[in-house]
Amino acid sequence: MSFKTLGLSEPILRAISKKGYDTPSPIQAKAIPPVIEGKDVLASAQTGTGKTAGFTLPLLHFLSENPKPKYRDIRALILTPTRELAAQVHNNVKEYSEFLNIRSTVIFGGVNQKPQVARIKQGVDVLVATPGRLIDLENQRLLSLKHVEVFVLDEADRMLDMGFLRDIERVMKLMPDKRQNLMFSATFSKDIKKLAYSILNNPVQVEATPENTAVEVIQQKVHRVAKAKKTGLIIKLISEGNWQQVLVFTRTKHGANRLTKKMISAGITAAAIHGNKSQGARTKALAGFKNGSIRVLVATDIAARGLDIPLLPHVVNFELPNIAEDYVHRIGRTGRAGASGEAISLVSADEISYLRGIEKLINMKVDVEIIEGFEPDPNASTEPIKQGQNRNRNQGRNRNSNSRSSGGNKNASRNKNRNRRRNNNRS
Repeated sequence: MSFKTLGLSEPILRAISKKGYDTPSPIQAKAIPPVIEGKDVLASAQTGTGKTAGFTLPLLHFLSENPKPKYRDIRALILTPTRELAAQVHNNVKEYSEFLNIRSTVIFGGVNQKPQVARIKQGVDVLVATPGRLIDLENQRLLSLKHVEVFVLDEADRMLDMGFLRDIERVMKLMPDKRQNLMFSATFSKDIKKLAYSILNNPVQVEATPENTAVEVIQQKVHRVAKAKKTGLIIKLISEGNWQQVLVFTRTKHGANRLTKKMISAGITAAAIHGNKSQGARTKALAGFKNGSIRVLVATDIAARGLDIPLLPHVVNFELPNIAEDYVHRIGRTGRAGASGEAISLVSADEISYLRGIEKLINMKVDVEIIEGFEPDPNASTEPIKQGQNRNRNQGRNRNSNSRSSGGNKNASRNKNRNRRRNNNRS
């Protein structure tokens, strides 16, 4: 199968060819035809499968084949959970619309809104946005969604994780009832399906990979280690293995900062990326990581979602996530587009229950290795870490926060969610 057989217009095919692509990925082959037909689509695909092109290509096809030259209203809205993902999606839109009379822009928090507003005032067909900045500008009446014809909700599962459900519902009310809706998610959980039913009309459901399946080409390994020896072990692995590009996951923002400082003290160039970092710092860190001037990028889950890092060879879970699905998202940063990759997890005694949950989800036992000098503490408690316990996914828990709570009334929950969104999407 080639892109030509999917019904895309000639200018789009030219842009695809210029990027060196000729064969669509499974998710693209399944999603593009029903989107072109104008149907609502619910699509599931893991990271690195080309899902962004799965909605941007047919979206651009529709807009170019149905031009409205008298107006430059926002005709398509793509909503994403993070700044990095928004920027990545917009880059895709620009590349694929190179030979089309289509204007696009991206808006997100953490940067001055004036340049973004100026571009919107000039007229745009496609707007890529994060929820916080989108609602901020709409509240200021600096943009209107009254003419949106296509709405795309990208990374829907992460949207729910980050507490954006209320914002999504608010955005829905700002758009016309009659429109095409596309929803992309890494998983088809019960919460995702419930959200889909509230947004989509008789959707076509497409799935490129089995639900929650880890990428098969990734070599997964666990190092059992004492909690206090984790830093020494990861420095040893990176130094002695001469790893030049490593994405490391921590559970908290402060944990990411601490580990980064210790890496630098050990002579390893490193940078942290998380919600408390300014957009400029995050962009600089990612650029350095891509060009090789930074060997190690230490990230939290939310900040890392949507990072476009091709052919990443190493992912290290410095701390296991307490949500098993997040393990799949993390290791999916490597082994992309069929390339091989390695995912290593440093597991202390209090993370054993998390490891068992992960193994149950991916339906396999991960190989365990103990390195001499970094043995696990035989006397350490195997009770799971207290952080992040008993929090419902729908309440938008922020696994990167350092202020933890397992309860509280509804008002407290709303305040927490509001703060999380402000940290991650505004400034």
